[in-house]
Amino acid sequence: MVDVRTNEERKFVGYVPETTHIAWATGTSFNRNPRFLKELENKVGKDKTILLLCRSGNRSALAAAAAYQAGFEQVYNILEGFEGDLNEQQQRNQSNGWRIRQLPWVQD
Repeated sequence: MVDVRTNEERKFVGYVPETTHIAWATGTSFNRNPRFLKELENKVGKDKTILLLCRSGNRSALAAAAAYQAGFEQVYNILEGFEGDLNEQQQRNQSNGWRIRQLPWVQD
């Protein structure tokens, strides 16, 4: 499993233990990481089954599409992401996502 969120998200929101971290975008302005595909190949490899996780499933879907186009044949997006979708009050962690489903995670 590869967490594609920013370092800040992992630090302050939490993360899944023993995941590989390769940011799809960095900083608060979410600037695209131009080295993402190369880092993915170096840290994981094109021949592995790869699950990508972000906050809501949107960035990881973009990362999965880019990886597939780059030759990663077994790359998948984790729907709902770590924090899930926004609810009517524009809040996450209320209706779905990795955390709300009580899957393993830790927080610093």
